[in-house]
Amino acid sequence: MDIADHEDATSALNSFKATTIQSGHTVLLRLPSGETKGFKVEKDATISIGRVGSFRANELIGHPYGLTYEIRGKELTVQPPHTLQEVEETDATNELINDGEFVQPLTLGEIEGLKKSGVHASDIIKAQIEQHANYSLKTEYSKEKYKQRKEAKYSKTFSTVEPTIYNVCDHWFKKDQNRIRDIRPDTLSQILNLANVRPGGRYIVVDEASGLLVSAILGRLGGEGRLISICDVDSPPAYPVMTLMNFRKDVVTDIHSSLNWATAQEDYTPVAAVAQESSSEVGKSERHRIRLDKRKNAADTLLNAREELFAGEFDALLIASDYDPLEILQNLILYVAGSGSIVVQSPFSQPLTELQSKLRLDPGYLAPSITESWLRRYQVLPGRTHPTMSTSGSGGFLLHAIKV
Repeated sequence: MDIADHEDATSALNSFKATTIQSGHTVLLRLPSGETKGFKVEKDATISIGRVGSFRANELIGHPYGLTYEIRGKELTVQPPHTLQEVEETDATNELINDGEFVQPLTLGEIEGLKKSGVHASDIIKAQIEQHANYSLKTEYSKEKYKQRKEAKYSKTFSTVEPTIYNVCDHWFKKDQNRIRDIRPDTLSQILNLANVRPGGRYIVVDEASGLLVSAILGRLGGEGRLISICDVDSPPAYPVMTLMNFRKDVVTDIHSSLNWATAQEDYTPVAAVAQESSSEVGKSERHRIRLDKRKNAADTLLNAREELFAGEFDALLIASDYDPLEILQNLILYVAGSGSIVVQSPFSQPLTELQSKLRLDPGYLAPSITESWLRRYQVLPGRTHPTMSTSGSGGFLLHAIKV
């Protein structure tokens, strides 16, 4: 790709997703505890973040993602980036520390009084440290952890999180991994890689992971390509994951269409649209004409999506569904081009091992293989880099094959 093509691709991607927070966006906020929550940003509205505080949504509109703010009253002040500092080793140990109930003379009532009087969180933490009986006996690492715990408890700061597919997937995995079929960010990256999802590609997806696959593919397409999703509802599904991506609706409408299992059958005859009536027909109210136009547009969109699906030559088929994967393949494999990829995800290995044994007997599939991604997170800090004490058990299993 030359420089001009790269600039065009970057421009298309930027036009597909807003680079700043706009009214109507659903924004992820990272709280002092490290938890992320989604909030709808509406002009002139007030956003409440529980004990952290509340502020006017207008304070965020027009700002880029990734900034850290502190709530003061109802207004926000941008905080400078937090920098890591080296922790010096000392001879102190924690073995003689007795954390009883009297090591902190500052009572809960006194702390609440300080908060109500408007004392800054840093001053409250400083007062707790000064009155802590055993603070000076702690190691430097323990002192740092103590400060972080108190900051998570009393700080009124938060950060806006850029709506990348990694951040959104990580948020949903921590929030409710069952709703996205246990797909971790590393598993999602494997799915996109195995299916060779790229700008300008054409893909079929069966997504029962709350729209995670649809969102990831649309993000990779960047406004260029085609995506047809198959679902089991009559109207286009409301994918909760997609609301956090803040895609432009007009661009999504151009590259993404949805069909249900009935309309995806070639022998299905769509219900005849209401008799075509001219929008300028005399005697009809404006509301009635608008309703007829909407029905006509919906019928035309459905017809065009069916024709495009039946024309075939799609680059890949991606499946994350509770239905029998073999039946899904038998219904949709006809529309995948030769050498196209098939990727099937499941939280369990059994459905995929059964599918693999059947595909091995079919000469129409090449090299069906099953993989399981494994992830170990690390804490990366100066002098304190080590694996985290707990991690997720599995990000699900993947079957990949190539259509001959």
